[in-house]
Amino acid sequence: MDYFEIGVSICLGIGLASAVGFRVFLPLLLLSLAGYYDYIPLNESWEWIGSLTALIILGLATLIEIFGYYIPWVDNLLDTMAVPMAAIAGTVVVVATIGDMNPVFTWALAIIAGGGTATAIKGNASLLRLSSTATTGGLANPVVSTLETGGSMVMTLLSIFFPIIAILLVLFIFYRIFRFYKKHPKK
Repeated sequence: MDYFEIGVSICLGIGLASAVGFRVFLPLLLLSLAGYYDYIPLNESWEWIGSLTALIILGLATLIEIFGYYIPWVDNLLDTMAVPMAAIAGTVVVVATIGDMNPVFTWALAIIAGGGTATAIKGNASLLRLSSTATTGGLANPVVSTLETGGSMVMTLLSIFFPIIAILLVLFIFYRIFRFYKKHPKK
């Protein structure tokens, strides 16, 4: 694997990790589908993600997750559970997509960039849902859920087909998060 391929696989992994920050299982499902059809080469020890069994299980988990976010109060419970799950899934997608690198560097990158990206985005999405629940009594939560699912789908597809553009979008998302917190400092 040359440096360009490694760079693209890192962009792919971090892009998928950001998508995990919106929905945990949807990016894993689409990664599994891409691996199943050999569109994306998976790390040798993570090829099981591209298996038919993984595809079916992740498909069911994705459906349950997406529809669960449309049930009042269940959506907030799912957000509570999804923050640590996003950290794990963000780490997994980076490790699964990077091959031919020193395992120490791969895991460090996966934990810091993958898990960190997914956790940062999921944490902010959870705060948005909590704010929506507090200000609208949960009436706007289905809109938030739809936007999160759409964001996850867009980030996943960009990551799979245009990973360099996806990493630019990840940087833009972090810029917007930074600007929000700079404009609204904690008191």
